[in-house]
Amino acid sequence: MNKIEKQIVMRKTVLITGCSSGFGKLAVKKFNKKGWNVIATMRSPEKETELIRLDNVIVEKLDVTDVDTIQSAVKNGISKFGTIDVLVNNAGYGGYGLFEQYSDREIRSMYETNVFGPMNVMHEVLPIMREQKGGTIVNIASLVGVFATPNAAVYSSTKFAFKGLSEAMALELKPLNIKVHTVCPGGFETNFNMAANINFQKGDDRLVKHAEALASSLDEARKNFSQPGMPKPNSQEVADLIYQCATEEMPVHNMAGADAKWIEQLRSSMPDQEFLDKMGEMLLPPSK
Repeated sequence: MNKIEKQIVMRKTVLITGCSSGFGKLAVKKFNKKGWNVIATMRSPEKETELIRLDNVIVEKLDVTDVDTIQSAVKNGISKFGTIDVLVNNAGYGGYGLFEQYSDREIRSMYETNVFGPMNVMHEVLPIMREQKGGTIVNIASLVGVFATPNAAVYSSTKFAFKGLSEAMALELKPLNIKVHTVCPGGFETNFNMAANINFQKGDDRLVKHAEALASSLDEARKNFSQPGMPKPNSQEVADLIYQCATEEMPVHNMAGADAKWIEQLRSSMPDQEFLDKMGEMLLPPSK
């Protein structure tokens, strides 16, 4: 092993999913800037033009619903860097619409990506972390995994499941020196809305009307989530928090963004039903 190869192996290594844009791409740059080896994964690596130019970064094909691509990305990462110290489960997508507007196929598809997908990746990486007697997993959940947002029932349920899975795993893996954290972003400017599926127009006329009225009320209510003095959302905050969870002593659950922190504080300040009633007053259209 030559000097350069030794330096590569001595660096810590992170595998990040969903790196084609948004939080994933920013996280790759953050870890790279801090001197880490990075296995940057995405479904279409052939389209990536920026990350492939970074030193100590390899771009690998990985679809969280395709176990073969997960195994290949992990194998190639280990072959290049020798280990995986941190896993960041970032890949996922959202969706808007009433529960009734989602087909069984659409619901299962979202769970395949947002819940079973990261499970697939963790099943592949955990034996490596157990063998090396330590590691860290950072799971990107969401504010809607803390407060179930109307018109996003299916998406919220996937993030509640992911957050609960992470909480249990944090306890399971603590004796093995493997840490598990969640990062729960609020509203940030990424291409999330472009990737989300939107089902407001599905169903009979009355259902569509209700969905549209609810969507309009939610849009109007968003201004209430911007309290005086709140800083403007900056996606870099999420990437920085991911890195912090990978390198420092942090709680299991970590809110990202002023709106998410405000909602968390509000929920913890009152009984659950009082909180839900307050959210209903803020978010829902008047009853007819």
